[in-house]
Amino acid sequence: MHNSTRRFSNRVEDYVKYRPGYPAGIIDFLKNKYALTPDKVIADIGAGTGISSALFLDAGYPVIAIEPNKEMREKAVELLGAYPGFTIQDGTAENTGLDAGIVDIIIAGQAFHWFDAVKAKVEFERFLRHGGITILIWNDRKTTSDFEQDYEQLINRHSSDYKEINHRNIDDEKIAAFFSPEPVHLEVFANKQVFDFEGLKGRLLSSSYMPAFDEEGYGPMIADLKILFERYQQDGLITINYDTKVYVGRL
Repeated sequence: MHNSTRRFSNRVEDYVKYRPGYPAGIIDFLKNKYALTPDKVIADIGAGTGISSALFLDAGYPVIAIEPNKEMREKAVELLGAYPGFTIQDGTAENTGLDAGIVDIIIAGQAFHWFDAVKAKVEFERFLRHGGITILIWNDRKTTSDFEQDYEQLINRHSSDYKEINHRNIDDEKIAAFFSPEPVHLEVFANKQVFDFEGLKGRLLSSSYMPAFDEEGYGPMIADLKILFERYQQDGLITINYDTKVYVGRL
């Protein structure tokens, strides 16, 4: 499914179980550099199942989550509904449905590459209070080790449209253009996941560009993944390393 608002509908459980979270150090960084105080209202755009929302909710911040995918919204409510500061509504980056000037901080975790950047910026400027900041976050999977390089090749070999929708297509130049004429700051944090084979399979299947279990190409993909795991596992485990990239600026 090429519709970005629907393509994760059949990935929700794997997404929740196997997608990486974000380092808690991001909160301390934002507190120290941008005076992120608990009275700030945060809008999480493209919130998905709430991975990015949870980072801020756990630190005591109120979060308004915006997510167009029904299945992901329902899972976010299931996981985060008990937080008193959490609300979620249907909407897109280009049409959030938020009232004007009610938000202090915008975050987008693993989501900005799905946005129409020009339309999203207009919308962000509408509901963001004067002086507010926008934070774009990605867990950027590293391709340094032999395993990481072979895993990347496996994804390219079996994916449907990985090259077209890969978040790495949104490079620093495009991000700088989004914030222009204001500057943007990049802070990088180390992150990782450690998996057994079932975990590695779940991580792979959480990506919308890979064949699902009932789709053509699933069997050969899993066969290749087993070979890869056996080649590189140590004590039955594999590590995936990430650079968690945090871009912060004013619009």
